[in-house]
Amino acid sequence: MANSKTVLITGCSSGIGEALAHEFHKRGHRVIATARRTESLQSLAALGMHTLALDVTDAQSIAAILTALKKDAPALDFLVNNAGYGQFGAMMDAEPEDLRRQFETNVIAPVALSRALLPLLRMREGGCIANMGSISGIATTPFSGVYCASKAALHSLSDAMRMELAPFGVRVVTIQPGGIASKFGATGESQARLPADSLYSPIASFVLGRAKLSQRGATPVDEFAGEVVDHLLSPDSGAIFRTGAQSTRLPMLKRWLPTRVLDDKMAKLFGLHNL
Repeated sequence: MANSKTVLITGCSSGIGEALAHEFHKRGHRVIATARRTESLQSLAALGMHTLALDVTDAQSIAAILTALKKDAPALDFLVNNAGYGQFGAMMDAEPEDLRRQFETNVIAPVALSRALLPLLRMREGGCIANMGSISGIATTPFSGVYCASKAALHSLSDAMRMELAPFGVRVVTIQPGGIASKFGATGESQARLPADSLYSPIASFVLGRAKLSQRGATPVDEFAGEVVDHLLSPDSGAIFRTGAQSTRLPMLKRWLPTRVLDDKMAKLFGLHNL
């Protein structure tokens, strides 16, 4: 393909990362799909994609992938920082380690990897870093404060990166999905923090249900991936891209509703009036 791009995507073992890898690949672009375990990438490798092990929270793993890329793909057109997860539960039940792990993966890792791979992105005209944010970073809900905070932080860091890297010809795009069909909810529920002595034990179903809320009426992941790739491949597209279920409605409610009104709606939706 004459205009083939080289794309490195993190978190490709399932969900959004896997779908993005498929979408770029079927359009004829060279995909470097990464995940912590390469065995989880076998189906992508079978299609001809290049696969590499990468733990985005490990400095040695990042250094190793940089060395591998310099040998095999000395220039990158796109870095898609997709790897991440959601920590759910009430803020008063969150352990300090919950916050540290969430921010290590969702906030610190994308910056560290972008910094490491920046020289490869600068070798291409119009190199692009895409950070996977979330509308949860705009509209906070009960029982997802740790996750929402991590995405809000990533949005701010992406804004700074966008302005600071523009003089060097590197574009930064913040993707802010709404509800996208994936294993995100089930994984989040299994990792939710709900100790036996929690103040929120009487409404445990609401606490655990928060993780799966994004899966109600969720946008099919393949549809989402197609829209994201369309946006990224257009050099004049906007710096912030929102799509998927509720991606417009929730930010609008956050912007226009008085705080007391929005808080009351959230309290009803998440069972807080039952306490």
